[in-house]
Amino acid sequence: MKKMTSNDSFQSVLKRALASPSRRTVLRGGLGLGLLGLMPEALKSTFATPVTASAVTSGGTVAVDVPLGFQAVGKSLLDNVQLPDGYRYTILHATGDPLKSGVSAYSNAGAEADDWTGRVGDHHDGMELFYIDAKGRYSEAQTDRAVLCVNHESSADAHFLHPRGQTSAGVTGKKFNQFGQWDIGDRPQVEVVKEMNLHGVSIVELVRDGHAWKYRVDAPLNRRITPESPMLFGGPAAHLPQINALMKTAFDPSGRSSRGTLNNCGHGKTPWGTYLTCEENWSRYFQISADSAAIGPKQVAGLKRYGVASQPLNKDLKKAFSQGWHTVSAQDNRFARWNLAYLQAEPEGDFRQEANTFGFNVEVDPLEPSSVSVKRTAMGRFAHEAAVCGKPVAGEPLAFYMGCDSVNEYIYKFVSEATWDPSDVGGGIRAGDKYLNEGRLYAARFNDDGTGDWLELTFQDPKIRGFEAYRFANQADVLVHARFAASAVGATPMDRPEWGAVNHRNGDVYFALTNNSAANRTPAKVNAANPRAYNDLDGRKRSGNPHGHIVRFRDQAARASANTFGWDIFLFGAEEDDPRSNLSGLTAVNSFSSPDGLWFSRATGICWIQTDDGAMTDESNCMMLAAIPGALGDGGKMTVANSMQVSGALQEGQQETFIGATLGEARLRRFLVAPKGAEVTGVTESADGKTLFVNIQHPGEKTPALGSSGQYAFESAWPGNQGYGQPGRPRSATIVIQREDGGLIGL
Repeated sequence: MKKMTSNDSFQSVLKRALASPSRRTVLRGGLGLGLLGLMPEALKSTFATPVTASAVTSGGTVAVDVPLGFQAVGKSLLDNVQLPDGYRYTILHATGDPLKSGVSAYSNAGAEADDWTGRVGDHHDGMELFYIDAKGRYSEAQTDRAVLCVNHESSADAHFLHPRGQTSAGVTGKKFNQFGQWDIGDRPQVEVVKEMNLHGVSIVELVRDGHAWKYRVDAPLNRRITPESPMLFGGPAAHLPQINALMKTAFDPSGRSSRGTLNNCGHGKTPWGTYLTCEENWSRYFQISADSAAIGPKQVAGLKRYGVASQPLNKDLKKAFSQGWHTVSAQDNRFARWNLAYLQAEPEGDFRQEANTFGFNVEVDPLEPSSVSVKRTAMGRFAHEAAVCGKPVAGEPLAFYMGCDSVNEYIYKFVSEATWDPSDVGGGIRAGDKYLNEGRLYAARFNDDGTGDWLELTFQDPKIRGFEAYRFANQADVLVHARFAASAVGATPMDRPEWGAVNHRNGDVYFALTNNSAANRTPAKVNAANPRAYNDLDGRKRSGNPHGHIVRFRDQAARASANTFGWDIFLFGAEEDDPRSNLSGLTAVNSFSSPDGLWFSRATGICWIQTDDGAMTDESNCMMLAAIPGALGDGGKMTVANSMQVSGALQEGQQETFIGATLGEARLRRFLVAPKGAEVTGVTESADGKTLFVNIQHPGEKTPALGSSGQYAFESAWPGNQGYGQPGRPRSATIVIQREDGGLIGL
C-alpha cells in the first residue's frame, strides 16, 4: 500500500468535489493554489492557476469551467472501434490505398507488385493537418482544403503484404520473430521493395464537403516520402563539415545528402507551417555481416548504444533484428545499403556509415512537392519520438522538446539561436534553415525536489570531452551520438519517453513514459520522476513499471531559453483494482496502461492520451482517453511504497515524488477503444474542434505466421469487417471522428 503525506486528504476532497460543477471553480481558484505551500520555493514561480477545458463561441475561445461532455466508453475486446454514444467514425484511408488513379485498388491479399510509392503507407502513426488558402499557400486559419501528413512507423507485420507471408530464397511460410523481421537468407526483391516503401510519410490532400472530410486521388499535393526519397543534412555551420564526414557513403561520398527516412513514429509541427517526422527505432533494419573484422572499438560502442544488430556484436543470428533487406541478390545499392560491412578502405566506398544517416528529425514542406526534405542534425540523433514546439513568443528563441524512445533513455530540448519572427509563417524549408540549423541541444535532469536542469550537450564540457564509454572527437560527434553525451552529463534515465505535447494555454510540457521492465526498474533503481517498481499481479503479470506514467514540466518563467524547470507527474497508468499501483485514483471508466500518444486540442484544451499497451490487454484493447488537464503544481507530494520480487527475493523501498491533482471521472474518461491487436497512435483535429483524426495502427499484429494449412488465423479483420475495402487481412487506417449533432469533440 502507498504511504502518503497529509496532502492525500486534499486529493480525496478534490476527487469528490470535481463531481459537483458548482464547487469546481472554488477549488480551481482556492485550494489548488494553496498547494504551493507544499512545494519548494524554487518551483513556485513556475506554477499557475490550473487551466480547464474551454467552450468555443463565434467570438473565439472562451475559458469556462466545463466537464467532459460524453459518457465514458467501457473496456472492450471487440474487433471494432468503440466510441461514446452520439459519435460516429468513417475511414479516411488505409494501408495500400492508391494516391494516383493509375494505381490499382488494394487487393488485401498481398498481390501488389508495384513499388508502393503511389500508395498510402502502413502502420499509420503521428500526423498533422495543414490548411491551404485560396492562393495555395499555408494558412493558419481553417479552410475547406488541407493536406494531412501521416507517418508510417514499421513493417513489423509485413507478412500481410505478401501472398503467403515473407519469403526467403523461394521458401514460403518461414517463421519470423515478433517484429515480423527476417533473420537470414536471400529475400525476393518484390517483397523488399514493398517493405521499404511502406515506411516514411504519406502526404494526402483533403477536401471538406459540408461536414465530411475526404482525400482526393490524383490531387496535386499527394505524394509519398519513403526510404528512397532524397534528403539533405542541415546543421550548425561550424560543425557541418565534421557531420558530413560521419555521413559519407558510396551513395554520396561528400556526406551532404542521403536517401530517405525510416521508422517514422512521433512528429511535430513548426510555427512556420512545416512538418517534422521523427525517426524512431530505425536501428533494427541494419545488419553487419561477418566480413566486418575492421570495425573498431569506438564503432562497436556506438552500434551497441544505438541498438544496431550486427554479427560481430551478436553471434546468435536468430536474435538479429535485420529484415534481411541487404540480402536481395540484385546488384543494386538500394539493398546493399542495409549492410554496414567494412568492404572498402574508406567509408565513402561502402555503407558502413549508413546507420549514421538515420535517427533525426526530418523537416518536410507539405505544400511544396518539389522541395527536398532536410534532416536537422542540430536537434541530435537518437530514437526520436516527437519534436513538439513550445509556445512561440515574438523576439524569443523557440524550444522543441523531444523524447528518445527506449527504456532508460532521455528527454531533450533544442533551443534555436534565432528568435521567433511571426512573418516567417509560410516560409517553408528556408525558415527551417533559420531556426533549426543553429541552436543548443540539452538533456533533462529531473531532481528529487521537483526542480529540473537542462544540461547542455557541448564538446566544451569536460564531462563529455573526457567520457570513458565513448571518446568524442568533436561537437559533430556529440550531435550524432547524443545518447552518450546525455549519459556523460548526468541526465535522468526515464521510463521509455515517447510522445510529448504542449498545453498552449499555459506552456506546460507533457511526456508519456510508456513503461519499463523489471530488469531496469526495481525498488533500488527508482527516482522521483520514475518512482514506481512493483509486481503486477493481475492480467499479463509484468513487473517493473508495466503501466507507465505521464510527466509534465514547465521551463522557469515559461522561457524557452531557461536552464531550469519545475515538474510533477500528471497521471500514473494503472488498473483500477490494484491499490498498490493506482496512485492517480483511476476507476473503471478511466483506467489505462502504457501511455504513448499525447496531443492537446487548441479548440477545447483537452489532452488526448493514447495507449500502446501490453499489460492490460487481457481485459481491454488499446484506447484513447480525454483529460481536462489542470496545471503544473495543482497536486502535492506523495511517498510511493514499492515492493517487488527481484531475483527471487523481495525488495522493498520508498520514493518521494510530486503528483498532480486527482482528476476524477468528470475530467478523465475513456473516449475510444481500438480493434483487436491495434495500437491507438496519432491524433489531430480540425481548427473548429468538430473533427478528430485518429490513427489505428497494426490491428491483428499478433496474427501468427502461416501454418501447414497455408492459411492465416487472423487476430483481427478490421476494417474489412466494417465494409471498408476487401475483407480478410487487417489494415492500419486513419479514421475521422465527429459528433452526430456536429458539436465540439469531447465537450
